[in-house]
Amino acid sequence: MARISRALAETMTTARQKRKQFCASLAAITGLVAYAALVFVLAAGPPTAGAAANERIVVDWHTGLAISGYDPVAFFTDGKPTAGSPDFELRYGGAVWRFANIGNRAAFAAQPNVYMPQYGGYDPVGVSHGVAVAGSPIMWLISGEKLFLFFDNDRREKFAADPARVIGSADRKWQDVLSTLTP
Repeated sequence: MARISRALAETMTTARQKRKQFCASLAAITGLVAYAALVFVLAAGPPTAGAAANERIVVDWHTGLAISGYDPVAFFTDGKPTAGSPDFELRYGGAVWRFANIGNRAAFAAQPNVYMPQYGGYDPVGVSHGVAVAGSPIMWLISGEKLFLFFDNDRREKFAADPARVIGSADRKWQDVLSTLTP
């Protein structure tokens, strides 16, 4: 009986040692991953005002589509909202973007900050008041070579009357509005 209990104690000790080694290795790996992530974030530097990749984007919760599946490049090239195709999709900034053709997808992939709606697709008038109100791709305007989406026509007209004032106010409040959005 003493022999069995000693063998069992040795086996348990070996198992415990292996478990401890595994946990220590796992902790070391987790620490390295966290360190690498921190180095990556610090190397990227602070976000700039136009860093659209860091902005939260209005996305349909059911489909994951940005701007209701409309092609963001077409606002500039066609001068109107154009539905994108599931055949020409691109994942960017936590959203699925659709495009009318492969050329528009390539243009967006090369310079997403040029084509993405400002403030992640939130209405700039709402943002200027410190409120996140999703804009609609049907209510849009290009001002200063930037795409803006609005909640309704009244807000679009208010913006069009004095874009510089609304943009200035929205720029000042955008970070505060972002902090109220869920990731």
